[in-house]
Amino acid sequence: MRILFVCSENRLRSPTAAAVFAEYDGVDTISAGTNSDCDTPVSGDLIEWADIVLVMEASHKRKVSKKFQPLLKNKKVSVLNIPDDFEFMDPELVQILRNRIPLYVNL
Repeated sequence: MRILFVCSENRLRSPTAAAVFAEYDGVDTISAGTNSDCDTPVSGDLIEWADIVLVMEASHKRKVSKKFQPLLKNKKVSVLNIPDDFEFMDPELVQILRNRIPLYVNL
């Protein structure tokens, strides 16, 4: 399974999620951001690569859906509702991710 995690700047939340779930057997992960100044921007190639797209906030889903609608036709895009209140690999963020991701993905 290939999971694309998306946040705003691709510096804290989505890289944390990608790092945590890359350790799972049979799971490949990539993270990206929606802002123009992000480290790795969401692209059509990343959308096509992913089996599922998990975004941190509803605004990320709106941006991804608006820009990549044709590529998302057969993709599941889910909002995790995780605010931008955490540092990279923050233990609380890791726990939230481990609790929430299985609600959207069969691991």
